[in-house]
Amino acid sequence: MNLNQLHYFVTLAHIEHYTRAAEMLSITQPSLSHAISMLEQELETNLFEKRGRNVVLTKYGKVFLEYVEEALKILDSGVKKTRALTSDTGGVIDLAYIFTLGSVFVPQLVGGFLKEHEDWDVNFRFSVGNTTEIIQGLKEEKYDIALCSRKEKESGIDFVPIAKEKLVVVVPRDHELAGRGSVDLKETLLYPQVYFTKNSGLRPVIDQLFEQTGGTPKIAYEILEDASMAGLVAENFGIAVMPEIPILKNLNVDVLDIENPPYERYIYMAKLKEKYLAPVVKEFIEYVKESNGKAL
Repeated sequence: MNLNQLHYFVTLAHIEHYTRAAEMLSITQPSLSHAISMLEQELETNLFEKRGRNVVLTKYGKVFLEYVEEALKILDSGVKKTRALTSDTGGVIDLAYIFTLGSVFVPQLVGGFLKEHEDWDVNFRFSVGNTTEIIQGLKEEKYDIALCSRKEKESGIDFVPIAKEKLVVVVPRDHELAGRGSVDLKETLLYPQVYFTKNSGLRPVIDQLFEQTGGTPKIAYEILEDASMAGLVAENFGIAVMPEIPILKNLNVDVLDIENPPYERYIYMAKLKEKYLAPVVKEFIEYVKESNGKAL
């Protein structure tokens, strides 16, 4: 068997249709059929079976797919690392970041890096998610670098603070607290709140703030993503403690500073310890460190 056959097999396994898989692979359907047939002959088993107009993996095909995808992943990693060793000014940076950084912070950070290295051949692949998802992806080596909250008990990951993030109380424009400019967090305990879910990196930060008030917030709804949270507040589902994201300026909400308790909320750059990094990734890491101290 060869690499082409394995790539064809994986594609067909996911598409489950010979014609569409062939189109995606930019080959003819007979060529794809022949490649799969040769692969099945070599393995002496059927990898696919017909289901209507589609094909699906047999139980043996499912077993084989697991090993093929792992092998291709390892091979792809080897190719990337080998290519990176031959160039100090080119490569791909896999960057993951939390939702709040997507509209301004990351575009400005990456834009500044590319402008400073405009004669380099650098490409970025972006992924967005919550801190829990991102840290898991980092450990699985899906990403080179992550910009997220800090997670405890992650001894294999370096967390470097790179920016402060301002938290605010967001209320509907017609709310009792609207127009105040600032508020003691203890005063918000009277009102239903739209709150971050437990797998959000911000959840423990905000929980700790409320612990300092000596009270417990009335959680009406839980949600993961900041922009959706702001939208719910604008439609009177509750108030919220959240980062001061740009979309707030365009919604029917009022933004209040937190007078008390005092807090410091940091965004961190996370990377695996003792992990191979391409030269361009290392250069970007240094650039991010030099940008340390920016407020979001």
